[in-house]
Amino acid sequence: MSARFVMVDRDTPMMLPPDLREWIPENSMVHFVIEAVEMLDIQNFSVNHRGTGDLQYPPGMMLALLIYSYATGRFSSRVIENATWYDVAIRYICGGDKHPDHDTICAFRTRNREAFKEAFVKVLMLAQELGYLKQIGGVAIDGTKIKANASKHAAVSYKRAGEMIRQLELEIEQLTRKAEQADSTPLEEGLSLPEEIARRVDRKASLATARKIIEERYEEAKRHKQADYEIKQKDRDEQRKNGNKPRGREPQPPSDTPPDKSQFNFTDQESRIMKAGSGDHMEQAYNAQAAIDTEGSMLLLGVYVTDHANDKRELNPAVQSVAPEVRLIDTVCADTGYFSEEAVQTTEAEGKGPVVYCAMEKQGHHRTVADLERKPEPEAPPETATVKERMAYRLKTATGRNIYKKRKETIEPAFGIIKSILGFDQFLMRGLEKVSIEWDLVTLAYNVKRFYRMTGGTLMQLPVKA
Repeated sequence: MSARFVMVDRDTPMMLPPDLREWIPENSMVHFVIEAVEMLDIQNFSVNHRGTGDLQYPPGMMLALLIYSYATGRFSSRVIENATWYDVAIRYICGGDKHPDHDTICAFRTRNREAFKEAFVKVLMLAQELGYLKQIGGVAIDGTKIKANASKHAAVSYKRAGEMIRQLELEIEQLTRKAEQADSTPLEEGLSLPEEIARRVDRKASLATARKIIEERYEEAKRHKQADYEIKQKDRDEQRKNGNKPRGREPQPPSDTPPDKSQFNFTDQESRIMKAGSGDHMEQAYNAQAAIDTEGSMLLLGVYVTDHANDKRELNPAVQSVAPEVRLIDTVCADTGYFSEEAVQTTEAEGKGPVVYCAMEKQGHHRTVADLERKPEPEAPPETATVKERMAYRLKTATGRNIYKKRKETIEPAFGIIKSILGFDQFLMRGLEKVSIEWDLVTLAYNVKRFYRMTGGTLMQLPVKA
């Protein structure tokens, strides 16, 4: 008896069904995305209200196209354009026969950041209205390094730029003298003295600009380092005044010039060399920040991108990124990279802000037998205790341990989903403003996809959750 196969006939003309929905499962996320966008009623789209020029694609359709594409791992405008031809769900979003080209998609994306931010907030408010997001509660904050669309080999350090400028000045001087000598040795075929001199002059100007930008950036960082130094020095002076010997090395004021290793990238000037992964390698990257709900929904409540290589200055900005109508924050948990006395005091605002639970040292994921054992509540510190001493006490309490462990259970899995499941591990655009748009979109898509899972896939006539 011979094997039998299903017949595949590609020669007989085929037609799409009269309704594309016949080819899309009822529980497909595409239905949820379209319904959600229609319910959001976004007001901040950039639209030509005069009605002149070519017909415009409806903003709601374009937003649904971007959200669904990002939620299914398609971020490039060319990839999205191609999908309007071969992906049935995306054809359905576009009405079957509409195919916005990559230029149109890219232009819509870069012109409508305010609309994306509005959509981000309104999705969360819809989740709140339906009972899936608490109005009052805690957040966990963290940052993840995402590669820039630039090679770290296109970067130059402050020290190296200075060395190259001096080398170019020497070569320019040598070539100029050579040009003044009528009987000088000729150059290789195809090379000319004026062009070689001009090339070195241009390169020198670019390097000088790079050093100037590094110096300007350092001035901002220097102010923060000086403030941090003064706080540490004051703390040590207080300890000496009370008869105690301070531990560790004496703090040092920041230098007047940028560190030799300070970098400038010629491809994407606003990106930075940053420690990535577990910190064992460096990448040309941006620092993408997020605040996530710790009350069960795992929805991202606030997001932004910074060019700061570490998180030392991000505690309060991350808290402020959460719109007050989305969440009244009562607790914040963060890892050790966010801690500084100034940051904690600013965020807590003398009792008017949320209570911060910020790790004082790196904590591993493994739990030892000692970690499992019940511990007595620690003794409360005196009123004169420093911010660091109060934070150490706070984290040792049962309440503090329960709040802090939510950080690992929420924000880290969310970043894992964005990078590994959605596949977003590198920005496609360049410059802080444009990569911020990408982060707004990918986190909006994450929230919509998460909301889709929470609701069972439908918003139509959905009862309010008790």
